[in-house]
Amino acid sequence: MPKKITIEPVTRVEGHGKVTIQIDDFGNVRDSRLHIVEFRGFERFVQGRPYWEAPVLVQRLCGICPVSHHLAAAKALDVIVGAGTGTGLTAVGEKMRRLMHYGQFFQSHVLHFFHLSAPDFLFGIDGDPLVRNIIGIAQEHPDLAVQGVMMRKFGQEVIRLTAGKKIHGTGAIPGGINKNLSIAERDELLKGADPLNADKMVEWSVGALDFFKNYHKNNQEMVDGFASFPSNHLSLVREDGALDIYHGVLRAVDNDGKKILHDVDYQEYDKYIEEEVRSWSYMKFPYLKDLGKDKGWYRVGPLARLNTCDFITTPLAQKEFEEFKAYTNGKPNGMSLHMHWARLIETLHSAEVIRDLLNDPDLQNEDLVTKGSKLHKGVGVIEAPRGTLFHHYEINDLDQITLANLIVSTTNNNQPMNTAVNLTANAFMNGQREITEGMMNAVEVAIRAYDPCLSCATHAMGQMPLEVSLVNEANEIIHRRTK
Repeated sequence: MPKKITIEPVTRVEGHGKVTIQIDDFGNVRDSRLHIVEFRGFERFVQGRPYWEAPVLVQRLCGICPVSHHLAAAKALDVIVGAGTGTGLTAVGEKMRRLMHYGQFFQSHVLHFFHLSAPDFLFGIDGDPLVRNIIGIAQEHPDLAVQGVMMRKFGQEVIRLTAGKKIHGTGAIPGGINKNLSIAERDELLKGADPLNADKMVEWSVGALDFFKNYHKNNQEMVDGFASFPSNHLSLVREDGALDIYHGVLRAVDNDGKKILHDVDYQEYDKYIEEEVRSWSYMKFPYLKDLGKDKGWYRVGPLARLNTCDFITTPLAQKEFEEFKAYTNGKPNGMSLHMHWARLIETLHSAEVIRDLLNDPDLQNEDLVTKGSKLHKGVGVIEAPRGTLFHHYEINDLDQITLANLIVSTTNNNQPMNTAVNLTANAFMNGQREITEGMMNAVEVAIRAYDPCLSCATHAMGQMPLEVSLVNEANEIIHRRTK
């Protein structure tokens, strides 16, 4: 009989979502969808507020990646106060922001890999769920667990010393920053007691990459084939094509590596990107206008960034990047679980950049803010850990925000995540007569690869247990699992 499987909520991700899978009379997957069903209203909340409040207000979207929203909003307001589009700041202003942002990237990537994804690698997708979690890692692999915790702590300390607080800081303001980095603060990060120093973070980042590459070597067929599909890819790149997570131009490539968005100014993003609304999700579906809804959707995030950029500016990460690109003979990589490989290359790059910035004397300068002639519109785009993040603000003559449009990273990945869910459901559930926990987790693994931050797009309250039910055409429950 036809069945409907519901996975709610998806676990080991930030925020809340659910999956529904429709099974036909022959036990095969007919349709599957990732639903984001809570409401996000920050575009409305900020209307009427003074524009300079936006960097502090909008980062309340999330407690996992607030720095990304903080900086994207600040970059949009840089334009409004006449400080340019990311390169018009003072040297200390731009470099302090970059240090803050690379600290955010480092801690977020580490959190995702060690705490959310590593349990699936260490214990198996169908491993015992009582063990397949961060507690299981701490018990079975204590050295790895400690390493993950300490690496994230280092990233959080970088954020604290640049933004003022580890979560929801105030370091970036329209036109610049409100503090520099003292010599004592610099030395705390650069020369801190082992392991909390920049050199150790680079060493451990190399080790994390070796861990994944060894897993890949021993499980190549599974890693390469899991939710693998062709797609477009979009990200910022530096004007010379280098990976740059703080500032650049918008580039998109298709599955063959051909440019389909040619390094355009993100101030005009709305000329190139449209958002589609679908009835079963509050999260929109972005696409490139020129290609249309069916062919214009794209991936963002670590995999997309390594597919769009030409090179990486730090030596150790560049060497890893060359190995990554060689695996697909230079063509864009469409393998979803290779997102983790790309994420760890970015983790290493972040550690290298943090170390380099800490040695830069510009961080002790006191020229913190740039201002010019005020404008009434500004767009800020940044690469958040999960992908390209757009903040667009317009103000009136009273300095009040009249329009705010945010396209968050996970929204950009909405269609790719749905595609991954459908492929995984077909691979694991076709012809099956009974739900297993491993089948459900396989679907979640496909979503988890994108490190979705659903709290950036949704807000929910209360208890949300995971309950999966099989129902017949009369809507009668014939099998149920709950955890």
